[in-house]
Amino acid sequence: MAKARISGAERRRRMVIRHHLHPDHPAASPTEAAERLVGLHSSDPATVFLSARARVPGITVADVERELYDRPSLFRTLGMRGTLFAVPAGQVSLLLHGCALKLAPAQRKRLVGYVEGQNLARDGEAWIRRVSDATVKAIARRGEAAAMELREDVPELKLTLEFGKGRKWGGKVGVSTRVLFLLACEGRIIRGRPRGSWISGQYRWTTPAGLISGGIPDLDPSEARAKILELWLRTYGPGTMADLKWWSGWPLRDVRAALGSLEVSEVETDEGLAFILTDDLEPTPPSEPRAALLPSLDSTVMGWRDRDWYLGDHAGPLYDRNGNAGPTVWWNGRVVGGWAQTGAGRIAYRLLEDVGGEGEADIARTAAYLEDWMGQTRVTPRFRTPLERELSG
Repeated sequence: MAKARISGAERRRRMVIRHHLHPDHPAASPTEAAERLVGLHSSDPATVFLSARARVPGITVADVERELYDRPSLFRTLGMRGTLFAVPAGQVSLLLHGCALKLAPAQRKRLVGYVEGQNLARDGEAWIRRVSDATVKAIARRGEAAAMELREDVPELKLTLEFGKGRKWGGKVGVSTRVLFLLACEGRIIRGRPRGSWISGQYRWTTPAGLISGGIPDLDPSEARAKILELWLRTYGPGTMADLKWWSGWPLRDVRAALGSLEVSEVETDEGLAFILTDDLEPTPPSEPRAALLPSLDSTVMGWRDRDWYLGDHAGPLYDRNGNAGPTVWWNGRVVGGWAQTGAGRIAYRLLEDVGGEGEADIARTAAYLEDWMGQTRVTPRFRTPLERELSG
């Protein structure tokens, strides 16, 4: 029996609706957008806010901050590919047990090597346990604490580690950075409100119980991975095996095991054989073409490994050498250009293909609205791309 075929046009129609990239299909809140997208990227702190703005009509910075900090329903946590995401409470446990905990052993081993190799302690494991426990207790006692405050509570956190001695990329890093990252991988602490504005990445830390009612529940890792993959397929599917492996960051055996526990079908796409949930084969009705301006590292532009069906041949100016996406201009479910904020606050953009008069007018309106929304705030992407650098001046 011949496999069903899903065209690039159908995939773009799905994306526009399921990723809330059309005014007729908005998200009701940042939390709803994050839930549908399996997290809003947060490696760059501003991305969470700009991604939410593109999907929730009329939203303000204060609205996003309310869901992140004041009445938290969104939580920053490590997830797929070791990347930081903002996710709803129900997905924190999925990302912890399906992704982050696997990072911890390597992080612990590396830190043991630094501690013992630089004569901070003879028994690196015992030292890490003692300092980690003291750090968690200090955070719980304060309720929320920045790294600089914790260095006063736990003197060992004031120490520095040297890496790459004698090499160009060598340098020093505070012990606090390594210890806090390890504790985050283990789910013992979680990022809270930053020290500064919404574009700051200097987070305060709290315990999960301090933000999430009941803390983070335990979950079998294989069940977590299966659920993560099911959520991804529901919003991003179909996806090739390359998509699934790249996006998740899991070994191929884990991807196959997760797929094997789901009801999936193989379909033909322009990129080759791909997987889709068996109950998700119905065609999608078209929507009127509309524009969107998405920030660097947005979950949509970073959602697949095989990107030709929505990116075309525009990767060169829009991604950096490590595959990090810059700010992108979209029209009718396709990337058609890039944008940047200038020092004066103007939203400058360049179209890389012809979108017609209607497309140009809608993109101009969308850029003007974004410029007004940004106001006096200036955002420079953490990972800069060739076109963003050029447009920003």
